[in-house]
This record gives sequence, structure tokens and C-alpha cells, in this order.
Amino acid sequence: MFVRLAPFLFVLLWSSSFISGKVGLRHLSPLLFVAVRLIACAAILTIAMFVLRRSWQPLAGWRWLHCAVAGALLNALGLMAPHVGLMIAPAAHIALVQSLTPLMTAALGVVLLHERLRGAQWLGLALGLVGVGLVVGEAALESPARFQGLVLAFVGVMGLVSGTLYFGRFCRGMPLLPGATVQFISAAVVASLGAWLLEAPQADWTSSAVAATAWGTLMVSLGGMGLYSAMLVRGSVASTSANFYLVPGTVAVLAWLLLGEQPSPLAILGLIVASAGCWLVSTAKAVPLEDAHQ
Repeated sequence: MFVRLAPFLFVLLWSSSFISGKVGLRHLSPLLFVAVRLIACAAILTIAMFVLRRSWQPLAGWRWLHCAVAGALLNALGLMAPHVGLMIAPAAHIALVQSLTPLMTAALGVVLLHERLRGAQWLGLALGLVGVGLVVGEAALESPARFQGLVLAFVGVMGLVSGTLYFGRFCRGMPLLPGATVQFISAAVVASLGAWLLEAPQADWTSSAVAATAWGTLMVSLGGMGLYSAMLVRGSVASTSANFYLVPGTVAVLAWLLLGEQPSPLAILGLIVASAGCWLVSTAKAVPLEDAHQ
């Protein structure tokens, strides 16, 4: 049941972050918004470690450092740059750029992690790219001035891709709670330094700001990234990251329901094509390494 439901729940939670992010950024500066979320996550997980009396032993040696690096890439870099981009580009455009994550992850996973993909999975990745390209192309024609925001979104993609690959290479054997705790502590430190050094932090703690921060902390950072880490442990980086293809369409639907933004026919077509690609990548089993060399 978990294997079937986790990807869809992750997509819903991750997509909701673009809506709550837009709300939160009306009241908080972007890097401070991310830093507060990650500090809260780190505090909650640290308390859980002590309350549940979980051992820190799995982090012995240099294993804690691997978790720290993965956390800084996934949760700090992967969130900081896109949140700055959200200040100058629409949420759906940022989500679309982040959909490049599966293609880059799969390609680099083949090279760096020696994963092998079947023909159906390569077809799925291609379909996903076409689906994303349909909507990104339309967005680029409509809003060429938003290029800087999209570049920042791509920086976030690099954080997600590099963090995913690093996690897949060094952190798969780590128990979820201690590993996630170190990841969020590391990410909180990086984001706090970023807020201190790179911006003049501003905050207006309205009820909307508190709600957006709480949602981002509990449901997206803890819930969404917890699911993402669990899926990485159980599957390949290609099949796990393929779920990002579903995010733009889901963001478009949420924006339509919650913000009144009507998706265009081309966006709907892109969603359908990208969804088909995600299904192909996620359902087809990767070629075993020994079979790939035969």
C-alpha cells in the first residue's frame, strides 16, 4: 500500500508548497522563510530522537557527514533558490522548471550510480520532457522577462538532483529518523547563514504567514521530504525523481482551485503527456546491473 500511495501523496504535498510559498512570501523574505521552516524541522526531529530514545549510533564515523551533505543540497539549496525565484516568477513556472529534475537525475544516475533503465523508462522520460516542454515553452513566450526567476529555479533543480544522487550513493542504509535529523540540522544551518549573509530578513507574522510556515514545515519539509527519502531507500533515483513530472500539473490544478488561476488547454495537454511519462518510469523495473552487462 505504501509503495502505491507514497508517490501520489508526495506529489500533492510537494505541489502544495508552491501555493503556501506564495502566501508566505507576502509576509516573509524568502531565505528567512526557508530558514524558519528548516530550523523548526530540525528542532522537531531532534526532540523526536530523544523522546523515542533512538540511537545516534548509525551516524557514527563519517556517516553523519554524508547525511549532512545530502540535507544541505536537498533541503537548503533545493529550497532557497526557488523561493527567491517565486518572488519574480509565477509558481507554475517555477514548478515547471523543477520538472527537469527527473531527466537530469536519471541521466546522471546511469553514469554515477550505474543504474540501468529499460526502454519503457527512457520513453517515459522522453514523454515527461515533452510534456514539460509544452508548458514551459508557452510560459517562455508569455513571460520572457521572468528568465531570472527561472534560472534560480534551475539552481534549485541542481540542488535536488545532486542531493538525490548523493543520498542514493551514500545514505540508503541509514535509518530514516537519525538520517533525516542530521539532514535538516545541516540544511537549517546553511539556510540561516544564507538569510543572514544574502538578504535583509523581513517578517510580518500575520496568521497567513504562520499558517504558511506551519504547512511548509510539517506537511512539506517533514512529510514530503520524509516520503521522498523513504522512496529513495526503496527504489532507484530515476523512478523516485520521476514523480516531479506530475508536480506542474498538480500545481496548476491547486492554483485553479485555491487561487482561481485557469490552466490553458496546452497546460492540460502537457500534464497528460507528463503523467504518462511518469507512469512509465515508475512502473517499469530498472534493468539489473548484471543483466545490463550481458
